[in-house]
Amino acid sequence: ILLMNSKRIWSQIMKIDVINIDNKKSGTIELKNSLFGLEPRADILSRVVRWQLAKRQQGTHSVLTRSEVSYSTKKIVRQKGSGSGRHGSRRAPIFRKGGVYKGPKPRSHAFSLPKKIRNLGLRHALSSKFANGKLVILNKAELENQKTNEFSKKLRKLKWGRVLVIGREDNPKSLNFFNAARNIPKLDVLPVNGINVYDVLRRDTLVLTKAAVDALEGRLS
Repeated sequence: ILLMNSKRIWSQIMKIDVINIDNKKSGTIELKNSLFGLEPRADILSRVVRWQLAKRQQGTHSVLTRSEVSYSTKKIVRQKGSGSGRHGSRRAPIFRKGGVYKGPKPRSHAFSLPKKIRNLGLRHALSSKFANGKLVILNKAELENQKTNEFSKKLRKLKWGRVLVIGREDNPKSLNFFNAARNIPKLDVLPVNGINVYDVLRRDTLVLTKAAVDALEGRLS
């Protein structure tokens, strides 16, 4: 993840152009410094990303202990006179096909992270995209039809590259946008409540609709 050192611009009015799906300017929007004007901190972003990835880690790895392996319980050799150790079972870890000593067992890798740090990480991720010039404000993420071929032609003109679009809504035109984007590689579409630090940073360009910007400012301010 590449980050730029950017100075705080609290005293400046942050404005950015708004475009439509045909890459034509349709106005401007003012962004809040508290969301898009912070100096990105790699340590906070790293903490939030590790927290996210730890939560999704399955933790289903497991081995069989000596009480779980299927093997005979017969005593190996007689107790005295054989010159061998006094082993009572072939299930011991020192034998081939025996149980594993202190091996991994199913567990959760998740750990807790304060909500303030999670919100701060999201604001730093948004500020990172703005500072690097990788933030695009879209008027509406809507299409008249759900044809992937037509949508891919529009994307080539936009030159977004690997992109994350935030702004899926519950209306037919927004659903067309989502369905048309499903088969396009390196393009993700998420609702506003699904935005997260990991997905924002893993894509080159972040596209927010005007409605998504309003929702984020109300949620994180």
